[in-house]
Amino acid sequence: MIKTILCSAATVTILASGALAHDTIGENVKLVYDQPLPNVPGKSMRAVLVEYEPGGTSSAHTHPKSAFIYATVLEGAIRSKVNDGPVTTYHAGQGFSEFPGDRHGVSENASATEPAKLLAVFVVDTDEKELTTPSGE
Repeated sequence: MIKTILCSAATVTILASGALAHDTIGENVKLVYDQPLPNVPGKSMRAVLVEYEPGGTSSAHTHPKSAFIYATVLEGAIRSKVNDGPVTTYHAGQGFSEFPGDRHGVSENASATEPAKLLAVFVVDTDEKELTTPSGE
């Protein structure tokens, strides 16, 4: 009985993770920094490294309502669209901000032949568990 329950739970987990990731291709996201801010109670600074394979893309998403984000391109070029703004290409050394409640409709490698990397630094409520929530187009 327990074996059946565990197998069922594993199957549901695999299917659910595949459903969430179906719009994300060639993207690797890794938390590289997480530190409560000692002079701002209840807030933390977190940083994620986003690596895109050539042609890689993220699904449309939002971030926590408490999140202010600054992203800088470390390598290659990234295409980005926030809210109803234009799709903009940022090259290595350039950066952009996202404000609380913004919707990130496009985030992708601008190249089909070269990889790209960006570092996104969040100031967010310390108790936030998820930094990204998929949102349909």
